[in-house]
Amino acid sequence: MENYFAPCPRGLESALATELEQLGATEVAATDGGVAFAGALNLAYRANLESRIASRILWRVGAANYASERDIYDAAYALDWPRWFRAERTLRVDVAAMRSPLKSLEFATLRIKDAVCDRHRAAGGARPSVSKERPDVRVHAYLTADRATFYLDTSGEALFKRGYRREAAEAPLRENLAAGLLRLAGWTPDVAFLDPMCGSGTIAIEAALIAFDVAPGLKRTFGFQKLAWYDGPTWQRIKQAAQRRIRPATTVAIHASDSDAAAVARCRTNVAAAGVSAAIVVDRSDALSRAAPARSGVIVSNPPYGVRVADAEQLAAFYPRLGDALKQRFAGWTAYLLSGDARLPKLIGLRASRRTPLWNGALECRLYEYRLVAGSARDRTMLK
Repeated sequence: MENYFAPCPRGLESALATELEQLGATEVAATDGGVAFAGALNLAYRANLESRIASRILWRVGAANYASERDIYDAAYALDWPRWFRAERTLRVDVAAMRSPLKSLEFATLRIKDAVCDRHRAAGGARPSVSKERPDVRVHAYLTADRATFYLDTSGEALFKRGYRREAAEAPLRENLAAGLLRLAGWTPDVAFLDPMCGSGTIAIEAALIAFDVAPGLKRTFGFQKLAWYDGPTWQRIKQAAQRRIRPATTVAIHASDSDAAAVARCRTNVAAAGVSAAIVVDRSDALSRAAPARSGVIVSNPPYGVRVADAEQLAAFYPRLGDALKQRFAGWTAYLLSGDARLPKLIGLRASRRTPLWNGALECRLYEYRLVAGSARDRTMLK
């Protein structure tokens, strides 16, 4: 039984814990920023391939108490790195800390790198070289006030990099956060779906991958393929089983639209690259005037929000009109809007039935749930 830690966007820890349990993980424990869990080594294969919410799957290889950089070096040197990967592999070390007494995390990172390389040289005479951009192997260390925990990254590139994104806006929504929004919304493929401000199409594409039951990691490679315990035949069996599981989504009604022609073009490019064109209707239309594509359904969207004065003025006018459009055209639907703009609930003119705190990178956001009810009297109760 091995121990793992899966970081994820903050606010999605419970959703990730449920997902990992469904994949067969045991001793699942959600904590701030991720989920600890246990399982066999081949669980790392499945979790990397199947998890829609995790950012990485980190394999815990050791831990020790420390009080100084020398203790950190000794703890890292004591681990049997040559047993886990060859010296020809390129290396990167990343360190995160909370309440650590060390003055410099950069120096701690250097000492861990030295320890790993020195241990390799002592074992076989060769030291791994460092590659910050495209390393074969990534070592992660997490420091608390007196404890250092060491991990090998089984993912490589972050898991939100599914391999389908060809075109992106300046600040695209990460794929695992988009999948987490769908999980929080409780959307299922038998329910009509719309993202009326789709941008690059990430939320709609993640919905289509769920509808087709496509494992999100099928189009990419992983860090565990560079580790000594990698078993190619086992990995191929797991991957082939996921490929056989893909189902046709003939009854899916997923819609994505945007008022910006360039965004629609980006969305169509990404939809095609993801192989889900059969599941998504993409068109150019304004969220303030478009009609509902079905009598009922679920909206999940990331409406615009900005920090410049001009943006603030435009958005102050946009949010009330968006609220009116939702009330008038989407009665019977439930809308989930992610926003980092604290004014949204004040200006949109709808009463949120639920607010879920989330983080989009370093930006604190809320996912607002709005149950859109028909009838003028009910409409008035929705107003603040």
